[in-house]
Amino acid sequence: MALLWLSPIPCLESIEAVGFGYNLSKSPACFTPARKYGTAARKQRSNFRCSLSKEMLIPLDFEEDDNLIASVSVEEEEELDHVIKFDISDFQICDRVSIGLGGRGDEEVFEAVVKNDISPFYNTKLVLRRLNSVQAQRRGKRAIQVLKKLARRKLLYHSYSMQVHGYACSSETDDDGSFTLVHGYHGSFSLKHWLQQADWLPTLEATLALDEESAKRVGDDTVGGPAVSRQLRIIRVLMRDLLIGVNYLHSHGLAHTELRLENIHISPLDRHIKVGILGNAADFSENSPNDLAADDDNLRRQMMIAFDMRCVGFIMAKMVVRELMDPVIFSKFKAFLTQGNEPSCLREFLLQTLNKTSTSGNAGLQILDRNWGAGWNLLSLLLASRPSDRIRCLEALRHPFLCGPRWRVDPSMDFIRWSLGSTAVRIIEEYIYGQQQRTRVAHFIELMEMLNCHSKPKNWLDMLPGKWRLLYCTGRHIGLTFRQPPARVLIGNVHLTVNRTSKVNTSLSFKSDMGFRVLVGKEWPHDKAGIDGELHVNSLFRLMAGRRLYLKQEKDATKLPPGTSNAQDSAMEKLSGKKWGKALPFEEFPSSLRVAKLVSGDVEVGISLDKPLSNNVKIAQDVVQEIRTQVPPEMFDLSKIVCGTYIDKRLLVLRGVNGSALLFTRSCMDENYT
Repeated sequence: MALLWLSPIPCLESIEAVGFGYNLSKSPACFTPARKYGTAARKQRSNFRCSLSKEMLIPLDFEEDDNLIASVSVEEEEELDHVIKFDISDFQICDRVSIGLGGRGDEEVFEAVVKNDISPFYNTKLVLRRLNSVQAQRRGKRAIQVLKKLARRKLLYHSYSMQVHGYACSSETDDDGSFTLVHGYHGSFSLKHWLQQADWLPTLEATLALDEESAKRVGDDTVGGPAVSRQLRIIRVLMRDLLIGVNYLHSHGLAHTELRLENIHISPLDRHIKVGILGNAADFSENSPNDLAADDDNLRRQMMIAFDMRCVGFIMAKMVVRELMDPVIFSKFKAFLTQGNEPSCLREFLLQTLNKTSTSGNAGLQILDRNWGAGWNLLSLLLASRPSDRIRCLEALRHPFLCGPRWRVDPSMDFIRWSLGSTAVRIIEEYIYGQQQRTRVAHFIELMEMLNCHSKPKNWLDMLPGKWRLLYCTGRHIGLTFRQPPARVLIGNVHLTVNRTSKVNTSLSFKSDMGFRVLVGKEWPHDKAGIDGELHVNSLFRLMAGRRLYLKQEKDATKLPPGTSNAQDSAMEKLSGKKWGKALPFEEFPSSLRVAKLVSGDVEVGISLDKPLSNNVKIAQDVVQEIRTQVPPEMFDLSKIVCGTYIDKRLLVLRGVNGSALLFTRSCMDENYT
């Protein structure tokens, strides 16, 4: 029986839109007779060995040197005896085109079954990837060369890499215009196609056969539960498998450089993630002759690993936040990062973006918010702006987000600070501010100030400039009240914008912007239409080093006013507990803490409205008075801000003259990507 080879067909992307299968009998084909193995070969079945021919071998740096290829020795061929040279006649090509295997416009991907009974893959389904362009052929030959390094540890190679078995050629026709790569079949679906299924969660759970033993792999307590918990468990399993596979490549001196959802596959047989064809894998330089070259090699290695980790971050973001599968939303997501914004502020960005465009809920945001915002922390480390700040595979595997509650993980100091800030923000967003919640927020802010790692003025000069949004003030609580104000004003976002006036001194310009709406008419409880306005406050500040003193307070509770407590004792009690005991950088409560002192200059106040309220000055005065009632006085009069006690890339705490704390989050919103 003679097998047929298919002529070039349209791009794989256009075929995927038709459906899973593609009937080869309906497309024009070009038939070429093929040679079958002889009887002598059948008798020597036990001694069957195939190797990569010299014609298919090229140097690692992709330089096509004919003299070098011709001089390949027999010993070098024997080192590649695990790579098999197939004939097209060995295969029975199935009537389906494989989808989800990362095909490109210059590739044709087919499922096929080996029908040569002397082949070690007899009756095994494999994938034929016909590479037509020069670049595609280089990728295929590179994948075979990479196999030399990875096959040393066959168990890990078979578990976490898509297996490359060899290449196929026609024995009677020498077609130099194409090269066919033969690799393993893993259920055809890529991770992208899995996530695009309507019932992807239960189907993927069944494919991975999640049971009690599988749950132990990620430290989960139970199997099942709400959809958010189930999705978190799936993500932990997939992310840990992916990181183990990527670390396997990095430990062998290779960077994948093409990690994306289309190049990741899930095998139903061993329930492992397989990284795609390593056709673009890059080598790390080794054994440099001098120190200068060694430094360059280390920098190149760091950059290549950082690039792979950034790709892993994009994969994690799409798996968790399903809305990012939409190319339009993902382009905004990438634009946010490429424009220099801090990845630690992704939560602020996605909350605003998804609220405008999402219709499927925000289960992904709930997953990232769990465990004190551990998911946001891991995502920000994977997508860090500087390559040197990106987390490595082994560190990511020990991150609290990927370790279930049954695994005890010692958090780092940076993660403790992150957890404090994330917990305070969640309390502010989700709770009605009763006395208990307000006390908890005050405790967390106090802890953040004690663990501040940026207390020197030079750190503040670098991190303070930018736009900050006011989240909370410990000194003022405006909520649901029975007040009957003379003018009903709805306060919008309150921002504080800081800029450096000069690079040679410590002068800073502060600008407070308070958006509001004056509600008019008697139907204001149901109709929030009104006149929009904005109040601006400008001031200049000088940044100096200072200290915050803790004054001794009475220990006797009978001398304290009802409902109050000793802030020093409560903060010390919080820090001395099991949870925060290891995080305490000092053995006893300090009498003072270093802060950034802010010395204010002149203050300018201005107000603007879309249209005049009326000629009655009294109404305008009532509006200003109501704004001053609802907005903390430090934002209306910037001279009342005396020092900064905590700052990082996403959160800021300023203290007023009356001791109240103002908590800000960095605002990165821009009309270009919102």
